[in-house]
Amino acid sequence: MAADSTRSIRSALAAAAIALTMAAASGAVHAQATTLPDMAAIAARFAPTVVNVSVTGSRKVSTADDSAADPGGEPDGSPGSGDADAMRDFLRNFQQRFGGLPPQVKLPVRGEGSGLIVRADGLILTNAHVVANAEEVLVKLSDRREFRAKVLGSDKVTDIAVLKIEAGALAFAGLPALGSALARTPANIPRVGEWVLAIGSPFGFESTVTAGVVSAARRSLPGNGWVSFIQTDAAINPGNSGGPLINMSGEVIGINSQIYSQSGGYQGLSFAIPIEVAQRVAQQILATGKVRHARLGVSVQEVNQTLAEAFKLDKPAGALVAEVVKGGAAEHAGLQSGDVVLAVNGHPVVMSGDLPAMVGLAQPGEVIELQVWRLGARQTLQARLDDSEQRAVQAAGAAAAAAPRSPEPSGRLGLALRPLLADEKRATGLTAGLVVEGVSGAAARAGVKAGDLLLAIDGRPVTSAEQADAAVAPSDKAAALLVQRGASKLYVALRLE
Repeated sequence: MAADSTRSIRSALAAAAIALTMAAASGAVHAQATTLPDMAAIAARFAPTVVNVSVTGSRKVSTADDSAADPGGEPDGSPGSGDADAMRDFLRNFQQRFGGLPPQVKLPVRGEGSGLIVRADGLILTNAHVVANAEEVLVKLSDRREFRAKVLGSDKVTDIAVLKIEAGALAFAGLPALGSALARTPANIPRVGEWVLAIGSPFGFESTVTAGVVSAARRSLPGNGWVSFIQTDAAINPGNSGGPLINMSGEVIGINSQIYSQSGGYQGLSFAIPIEVAQRVAQQILATGKVRHARLGVSVQEVNQTLAEAFKLDKPAGALVAEVVKGGAAEHAGLQSGDVVLAVNGHPVVMSGDLPAMVGLAQPGEVIELQVWRLGARQTLQARLDDSEQRAVQAAGAAAAAAPRSPEPSGRLGLALRPLLADEKRATGLTAGLVVEGVSGAAARAGVKAGDLLLAIDGRPVTSAEQADAAVAPSDKAAALLVQRGASKLYVALRLE
């Protein structure tokens, strides 16, 4: 009987504990719910500062070469791009059937996007691609007032442009704006998972507000190494370009710029230019009317786990230098192929795209401090940055067809190698290196190809097949091969088994 009473007491206590736990959890959830940000208030505050940008202009298009016909404006699927495509097709068909057209004709360009009023005197930030080829720019406020605007300057590299409402309109404009500062800068890098709002004119639907979260804080995109984008799943569509991305503290953290889509519309991947990038570009435009970008003079690639092991790094991080431009800032600073840049001016380089983004924000002539990993040790280098104008890279020649054959691929690397011939050295500009004539095993699995030129293993130059074999110790689990393929150099990570 006493045992039954004890069990009853224990059951009652357990039930009470569960009830208290559930009540506490419920209270915590309720407390969290009551502290959610007021998105309506944030939208109401910022919507008046977001404008619709309409552009009209013209672009010269070749009637003979279809590849040169680029209507400009926003990406495919934006308002106006279809009209230019249709006119281009019409002109091409007319030329084919009747002839008589000049080599180039002017096609009308119409574009539409968004912009953000950042100063009460009518200064507006938007995307460079929104106002490309613009001859007339019209901005429309949320209260439906319309004003003409002038393009003060634009930068295709970062896709930022600065507009100014014409002075004559300001006497009666009463423009809403963010304040005297160019824009509100967040105190910290956006946190993955935090809520954000986007405001713009998707497909011409003005003052549209969408919400989502930050999906990634620093995203590099192919073909655009100068910007480390904020990725979000907030719905962005053609027409949103140039509008703000706002966090729940009421801070503009980015300017919406691109979407990743196979349909031309939103598919969950949107990208915004960080506001600090937009600020620097706008400040240069206002000061000088143009934008200059610094250049280090390297090509870099990501450090994966295998490359990290090959270079004896604690973890995959940094930007692996695959090639150093001859005569550039990097070469003058002593940077070498095989170095891994870990930090710039004390700021960590986590992904390879961080390096060009950091350099791009600097000014030509500025001296930066690079922390690099070389042959298992840290080094510090000083680099005075060049201007970003591109320099020609000498193309590398292919191996001679009549060159003597080397043995079948063998060894742990799985490579058949031979030295460069004299004419191959002249054609490539190389003084040393080995021609890959066959691949198998680890090299084949890693994607090494016959015809590649092997230059170094784990950062150490190789000049003979015997030296290449000796570069890999029996205990090594990975190796990093620097190869030249055509005009490009890259590191290939081999997993040795």
